[in-house]
Amino acid sequence: MELSYSDVKAAADRITGHVRPVAIARGDASGELWLALEFMQHTGSFKARGARNFIQAHQDAGTLPDAGVTIASGGNAGLACAWAAREQNVRATVFLPTTAPMVKIERLRGYGADVRLVGTEYADALVACREFADTSGALLSHAYDNPYIAAGAGTLMVEIHHLLPRLDTVVVAVGGGGLFAGVATAAGHFGVRTIAVEPQRCRALHDAIQAGRIVDAPVDSVAADSLGARRATELALHAAQNYDVTSVLVPDADIIAARMALWQDRRLAVEHAAATALAALTTNAYRPEPGERVCVVLCGANTDPADLVR
Repeated sequence: MELSYSDVKAAADRITGHVRPVAIARGDASGELWLALEFMQHTGSFKARGARNFIQAHQDAGTLPDAGVTIASGGNAGLACAWAAREQNVRATVFLPTTAPMVKIERLRGYGADVRLVGTEYADALVACREFADTSGALLSHAYDNPYIAAGAGTLMVEIHHLLPRLDTVVVAVGGGGLFAGVATAAGHFGVRTIAVEPQRCRALHDAIQAGRIVDAPVDSVAADSLGARRATELALHAAQNYDVTSVLVPDADIIAARMALWQDRRLAVEHAAATALAALTTNAYRPEPGERVCVVLCGANTDPADLVR
């Protein structure tokens, strides 16, 4: 399975005007480091792009059923799916384990989703979601393993390139690989290098690259709530193997430090996944060449900021 720039461009044509354009900020005085503030996106993460593209593409193709969409996710993907569905007058049914925090349940309901609590683990909710899709005819969505989702995420790179046409390198955190696949595909089209950053103990893409195929990877990191995919997608592996991509790993301690630095230095409260991308530079896991123009994607801010205030 592979993604092309034409898929990303089609996604951009669909969702432009329906998502918030990315804002960028200088990361240093030299103008060689930039921060893409994608955490300011609807629902607090880049996921809104893919969710909007997924639903719109199916609406345009006439393949969106009356039963609407369904997803198993209490995180950023579930919020994005519920938001996009509300914006497009589509029914959304979101499955969560009974252990899900009430704040997430209430936020999903605030977007108009039909929230169903099943079992005590995400796996229980996923099984129920798939059964619901089979019996109701609802369109099954996924947090990252879908070409429409990945292409929608890639529209972020189109906007970054428009704002920074002389960019050399983009740095992005990787979980299952939806954001990475979209960004790397668009970056490859523009001749921009992609740095794929993962926690040392959540390294599904890194291990897949090393093995040359999709493999199971451990999930044990402070950023696992967003980056804790056990397997990368075929879309992500294809992008890693076919574009100018460098895969690096960063330890949890440095992810925590990067997140704290963003708060202390800039008053930016981001989730650990966003800080993971920045940690590649603060730890020198990736060291830019002199004069290299780099943009770090701060992908989400759905976090509890209580541990940032001291």
